[in-house]
Amino acid sequence: MITSFQDLIESRPPWSTVLIWYLRLIAIILIGGGVIYWARIIGIVEWRGLWFWDMPVSMQGAIVFFAVLDLVAATGLWLTVSWGTVMWIFRCLCQIVMHTAFSDLYGRRPYEISFYLLTIAIYGLLVYLMEKENRAETG
Repeated sequence: MITSFQDLIESRPPWSTVLIWYLRLIAIILIGGGVIYWARIIGIVEWRGLWFWDMPVSMQGAIVFFAVLDLVAATGLWLTVSWGTVMWIFRCLCQIVMHTAFSDLYGRRPYEISFYLLTIAIYGLLVYLMEKENRAETG
């Protein structure tokens, strides 16, 4: 029975399991994002008052790019394979560059950039804790 914070920490699953849950949560978010991008492409929803075919070519290209990349990265994250993590981090970095270096085309989104940096930092922390726990068990 959990009666204190220390009991909660001691009864948690291994960090590797927590990391898998985290990656799958990110995968679900990416699936949602990918579906929204595809809904824009096929004309179910508009974005900022514009239908896909009325958008500038630069925006159309970005939407198609992320429509594919989100679903590919989500698949890799759900399967917990290394390329999934690489695709997800690549996707985050592309969004960060898009909303900083090319903010005149795509707009500034400081909250979105902060979200991407935070999710990558949490991933790094979970990997560190998992490795630390694995070293403690083997050595």
